[in-house]
Amino acid sequence: MKNSFKVAFLALAIAVSAVACKGKSATEGTDTTKTDTTVVDTTKKDTTVVDTVKKDTTVVDTTKK
Repeated sequence: MKNSFKVAFLALAIAVSAVACKGKSATEGTDTTKTDTTVVDTTKKDTTVVDTVKKDTTVVDTTKK
């Protein structure tokens, strides 16, 4: 009976160590849970040019009366 506990404990220890060593190989691949570290500058000045000069759309009558 003591030998069965020893063998079971040894098998469990080998299984745990094998799983722990196998977990290291996952770091070589791409990480799908990687967070986005893109920094967005929200203090950037708006450089859009707005044309404030309006075109004159008044119709001038050039015919002589």
